[in-house]
Amino acid sequence: MARRYETVFIMTPVLSDDQAKETVQKFKKFLTEKGAEIKHEESWGLKKLAYPIQKKTTGFYHLFEFEAEGSIVSELEVNYKRDERVIRYLTVSLDKYGVEFVEKRRKLKSEKVKEDGKKETEV
Repeated sequence: MARRYETVFIMTPVLSDDQAKETVQKFKKFLTEKGAEIKHEESWGLKKLAYPIQKKTTGFYHLFEFEAEGSIVSELEVNYKRDERVIRYLTVSLDKYGVEFVEKRRKLKSEKVKEDGKKETEV
């Protein structure tokens, strides 16, 4: 039975933008080849870490929300561990309340973007 998951991974900050995009595409391709349906994807960009990881204080954050079988998650996490560009990752299973929350958050975010766009054109 397919379940809904959300995974966030942090890539090392020494990557160029092209290398970061290539890493994201690698994991996106992995998920789609394994039969996962990607529902949403966000790139959060370069962010400061709460604490140093491998002597790094920043990292490129990326989020995938997808629907897949549970066995895919363990394979995905093995691939995260094997990739030297990924310094941290977290995958969580979303229950019905989690799914409602992420959809509501996405809707509010898109409305805010529309409002900001209107304000900029009015000025």
